[in-house]
Amino acid sequence: MVTRRDFLKKGGLAIAGLALGGSSLKTVLAAPKVKRGMEYVCLRPRPEERHFTSKAVEEVIAKVKKQLRDPKLAWMFENCFPNTLDTTVSFQMTEGRPDTFVITGDIHAMWLRDSGAQVWPYVPLCKHDEQLRLLVAGVINRQTRCIQLDPYANAFTNGEVSSEWASDYTQMKPYIHERKWEIDSLCYPVRLAWKYWKVTGDTSVFDGAWEKSMNLVVQTFREQQRKESKGPYRFQRNTPRASDTLNVDGWNNPVNPVGMIVSCFRPSDDATVFGFLVPSNLFAIQSLRQIAEIAEQVTGNMALASECRSLANEVQEAVRKYATVEHPKYGKIYAFEVDGFGSAYLMDDANVPSLLAMPYLNSVPADDPVYQSTRRFVWSGDNPFFFRGKAGEGIGGPHIGYDMVWPMSLIMRAFTSQDDEEIRQCLRMLRDNDGGTGFMHESFHKDDPSKYTRKWFAWANTLFGELIVHLIDNGKLSVLNNL
Repeated sequence: MVTRRDFLKKGGLAIAGLALGGSSLKTVLAAPKVKRGMEYVCLRPRPEERHFTSKAVEEVIAKVKKQLRDPKLAWMFENCFPNTLDTTVSFQMTEGRPDTFVITGDIHAMWLRDSGAQVWPYVPLCKHDEQLRLLVAGVINRQTRCIQLDPYANAFTNGEVSSEWASDYTQMKPYIHERKWEIDSLCYPVRLAWKYWKVTGDTSVFDGAWEKSMNLVVQTFREQQRKESKGPYRFQRNTPRASDTLNVDGWNNPVNPVGMIVSCFRPSDDATVFGFLVPSNLFAIQSLRQIAEIAEQVTGNMALASECRSLANEVQEAVRKYATVEHPKYGKIYAFEVDGFGSAYLMDDANVPSLLAMPYLNSVPADDPVYQSTRRFVWSGDNPFFFRGKAGEGIGGPHIGYDMVWPMSLIMRAFTSQDDEEIRQCLRMLRDNDGGTGFMHESFHKDDPSKYTRKWFAWANTLFGELIVHLIDNGKLSVLNNL
């Protein structure tokens, strides 16, 4: 069997391009990777080859480029910010309702997490662009249907095509690409729908199907508290990578049912060691309260609202009791994972949700003393997956392994910082470690940015663009222009 890692190492990017059958990817790959003279050449697909074009997004690109003095930073923003729209979305109207399928880039499947994160930076622009609004509504509608197909699945296909993971030992079904249970897979659709509603005022996405899906979200969270039993979910895979499967006959390591929710896999798609993944539980609390708000103010489902608030309070109390530890150097910090028996895993992973990214997701205030202590811990050599080298420094994770820094961690550090010099350091490393491609990657080697993984990773690209817009909107243009 070809693993995901082997797929990427053996030219998965080109394979994905053939599967898409589109010329956009070919254009990106064929485009020059160096500047001509003093001018950087745009690496976006030609306008006629882009999957979707938004007038509002194009206006932001033009405005930001004029504001940025650093030519490479401006070039990278132009390449990255629209990358999701340029290369990964497929939009159509289905039975009078918008429907949008979003691939990750080099993998032709739709992750609930990635798709929600990829279009998130465009949501504020929906009030200025009706077609963009429909596209985002289409993502919400598609995610709603995906949850009903299987609330335990993390990724879906666009049709009844066979998945490369069809032989996994779990309840694989048509339209399921991968069935790794990750709490955040059910949180990102809630986050997107709630923000869309707040920005546009449109409630058409909150129909009966959406309510059915939200009831499944609550049901799944309850099942994975594992109070009465281990729940219905099991997963095993034939693989040489221990983190791609679950031990203990597919149930993973035991937990003490203290009220937190088990996440068998992390947002990196790697298996957890201790099932209570702390940043994802905090994300779930936020999502449950957002469902409750929508149920109260839009759908009038007070029973659902009450259930969500009750569960959110229960998980929050369990997090308060079990999710922190006393570190000998940093004091009280959040653990990455706990099991409720007293065991804790002290680390952080670059994928979001992470401990570093908690304020970005509004699950913990940035000025929370425990978060600040945790932040110092995760961005240090005391975090086993923090790497520092000649090219840069940052957090990685087991998914790629030793010495590989994820740009996503640098982006999250900048998002959650109030220190201008810290933000500058992150921006310089992001700018200088693109491997000459003009795009973000999954990871780069701490000593050599020409060694990187995933040429086409739309989430990281769009997230970089979101950071630039965020900094400008929050009065940090002088930081951007003085790197």
